[in-house]
Amino acid sequence: MPLVRIDLASTTPPVHVQGVGRAVHEALVATFNAPEADRFQVIGRHAPDELVCSPEFLGVAHSGPVVFVQITCAPGRSTEMKKALYQHIAHAVSAQGYFAAADVIINLVESARENWSFGNGLAPFAQA
Repeated sequence: MPLVRIDLASTTPPVHVQGVGRAVHEALVATFNAPEADRFQVIGRHAPDELVCSPEFLGVAHSGPVVFVQITCAPGRSTEMKKALYQHIAHAVSAQGYFAAADVIINLVESARENWSFGNGLAPFAQA
């Protein structure tokens, strides 16, 4: 049930915009055991000056176009699963040749299952 927000520059070629979305979803399926059909993404394109990323932080140099990935999901994954997810996303996105792995910024937000509705106002995971 992840909800993914992807924010990148409006100058990003469409093939790479779609590639990032695909890479994130494939990583969620591979590392978080998300169902293949569980794909919910919001992709925001911004003027390049609307995306702010420090040139260096915690020993990681950021040098090129940046992509921000925020994933909201239910809690319960181990730290090792989270690390595997971050690695998978960064490497899959950078393998496309447009973004460097260092320029893939990922944030994970955990939200209790009862906080989700997938349509019709239903809360399928909320206890009565």
